[in-house]
Amino acid sequence: MQNNDFKPLHVDLSEAEKISGKSTSYWRDAWRGFRKNKIAVASVVIIILLAIMSFAGGPISGHNYYSNKLIDANKSPSAEHWFGTDNLGRDVFARTWYGAKISLFIGLMAALIDLIVGVIWGAVAGFFGGRIDEYMMRIADILYSVPYLLVVILLMVIMPQGLWTLILAMTITGWINMARIVRGQVLQLRGEEYVMASRSLGAGNMRLLFKHLVPNTMGPILVTLTLTIPNAIFTEAFLSYLGLGVPAPLASWGTMSSDALQSFQYYPYQLFFPAFFICLTMLAFNVIGDGLRDALDPKERK
Repeated sequence: MQNNDFKPLHVDLSEAEKISGKSTSYWRDAWRGFRKNKIAVASVVIIILLAIMSFAGGPISGHNYYSNKLIDANKSPSAEHWFGTDNLGRDVFARTWYGAKISLFIGLMAALIDLIVGVIWGAVAGFFGGRIDEYMMRIADILYSVPYLLVVILLMVIMPQGLWTLILAMTITGWINMARIVRGQVLQLRGEEYVMASRSLGAGNMRLLFKHLVPNTMGPILVTLTLTIPNAIFTEAFLSYLGLGVPAPLASWGTMSSDALQSFQYYPYQLFFPAFFICLTMLAFNVIGDGLRDALDPKERK
């Protein structure tokens, strides 16, 4: 081997400072991971289509959800009534999409209230710790020890029956799970270096809490939120089956299923459509929650 077989490598030190790949943010990286989950993306499309049809379904059918013609009672699906009619002659297609509006509204509002109350309660308890944490979580434990459905049914019986009463009944203890998740995340993050650095620069408690800690718990919060919505929809359907759902003439998938159950043996299509959309919506939100969990978990990224 001779010396002329080797050539010196000339390295430009200025090139070492260049970034080889395009920089990306946490949420952009999470979105890229979420898009790879085709089933989760399809579930998002399904939820969007359900939301659009909840407003457009009635006008498309040419019928409304409350008009009844006894002469058209219990008609099978046809060109005039695409999903058939119920025992009062009301168009099932129009009622199904109006029921989608009510059911999705109940699910979203219940999840939103659980989000606000649970995040604030859990974040404050986890950040301050000590006696504040002890008292706040013991209150949550006491509320959680009371059977959830018992609380809901009692409130629905005591208070005037209505849409907001139903939402209040479902959220009075529904926020506890969110609070526990947020508390655990804040307890884990409050000792991180960036929190101590921000505190040393003069940041107050509220700024530390809502500027640094809560935004860094958004992954578990979003996953829990997407799982809360189908639970609320199913709870509404269950209460409607017990006769504690939204009052007439309002319609939801739960009230439609409850009404159709009496004549299921003779007119099964009246139960099939609301039950199908309840199952489809719950499945879509659960798949979205699984997709968000995988996209937001750093351990799952490649």
